[in-house]
Amino acid sequence: MSTTDSLRKTPLHAAHVAAGARMVEFGGWEMPVQYTSILQEHAAVRAAAGLFDISHMGELRVKGPDAARFLNTTLTNNIDRLAKGGSQYSLLLNDQGGVVDDLFVYRIGLEEFLLVVNAAHIEEDYDLLSLLKQGDVEIRNESDETAALALQGPASPEILEQWIMLPFSQIGHHAIVCWSSDDAEFWIARTGYTGEEGFEILCPASHAVDVWNRILELGKLHGLVPCGLGARDTLRMEVCYPLNGHELGPDITPLEAGLSLFVDFAKAGFHGKTALLAQKAAGVPRKMVALVAKAAGPPPRAGYSVFREGKRVGALTSGGLSPSLQIGIGLALIETPHAAIGNSVDIEIRGKYFAAEIVKKPIYRKSS
Repeated sequence: MSTTDSLRKTPLHAAHVAAGARMVEFGGWEMPVQYTSILQEHAAVRAAAGLFDISHMGELRVKGPDAARFLNTTLTNNIDRLAKGGSQYSLLLNDQGGVVDDLFVYRIGLEEFLLVVNAAHIEEDYDLLSLLKQGDVEIRNESDETAALALQGPASPEILEQWIMLPFSQIGHHAIVCWSSDDAEFWIARTGYTGEEGFEILCPASHAVDVWNRILELGKLHGLVPCGLGARDTLRMEVCYPLNGHELGPDITPLEAGLSLFVDFAKAGFHGKTALLAQKAAGVPRKMVALVAKAAGPPPRAGYSVFREGKRVGALTSGGLSPSLQIGIGLALIETPHAAIGNSVDIEIRGKYFAAEIVKKPIYRKSS
C-alpha cells in the first residue's frame, strides 16, 4: 500500500485531482496545496475571491439542557455571551494550560452548538470533551458526514448571493444561518481565516461536489479561483492568525500565543484555568511576535532560530515570503524580554544571519 493510499480523502478529492491540483499530506489527509500557483491563488483572494476545500476539518455537535454550562467549563471563551446564530473563537486546553485545539463555536440553537475543530485533533477533541462531559449533554462527531468549503475574498458576498439567492447582509459578521435546499440542510457562517470578507459553508458530504462546482461556475465572472492549502497558509500568516501545531500546541499557552482576548478569567472556571492563572501571576516567559525581514533574502521557515544581540532568544513557528508585501515574514515564539515591537533580531538561515524587525500585528493591512 502506498503512502497516499493510507491518507484520508475529502468528498472533493476526485475534483481536485481532475483539476490538476498538486496533492500533499496534511494532518493525515491528502489535500490540494495549489492548483496553479500559491502566488496567483493568494492574489485572487486578496483582490477577488478564492474557494477552499476545508472538509478535512471536524464538526462536533454538542446539545442538551446543560450544553452551554458544560462548554463554559471546558472552553476558554464565555459561551454566555454567544447569542443564537453567533460564533466565537475559543480554545480547548490541557491540564497544564497548553492548547489542545483552537476552534470555532457556533450557537445554532438555544441548547445546541456546532464546534468546528482542526483535522488533526478531531478524535482527541471528541475524547477529551466526552471525558469532561457533565450534566444532560450529548456530543456527536459529525465529521465524516459533513463537508465544508470556505469562500473568501472581497467578491465572495456577491458570489454567495447568486448561489443562495439571499442577501448576504442577512448574515451578520461572525454569524451563522441555516439554509435549506433540495431536502438538505446547509449552515453558512460569515467567518474566515484569510483576513478578507468570507464565508464557510457546511453541507452534507453527498452535496459537496455539486456545491463546489456551482460556486466555481458562478464565481468565474468575479475572478474566483480554487485555492489550496499553500495560499491559505500565506494568507493567514500575513494577518498573523495562528496555525495549530505551529503557533499553538500542548506546550504553548494562549497567553504565550497572544490570545488572552479569547480567555475569560472572570467566569467561574474552565479546564486549564488554574495553570493559566499561575502563569499570568508569574509572568509569561515567552511571547508570539510577528517578524518582517529588513531586506530581500531567502524565505524564513518554521524552526529557524531567532537571535538578538548574538543570543538565541527563540525560533520561528511559521515563515515564508509574503506574496502581498514581497518580503520575508514570520511568526516567532521568543523570550519576553526581547519581544518588544521595534526590536531588531536576526534569523539564522542555513548558517547565515538575516536582519528582521518585530512589528505590530497584523503584518498585512488592507489599504483604505
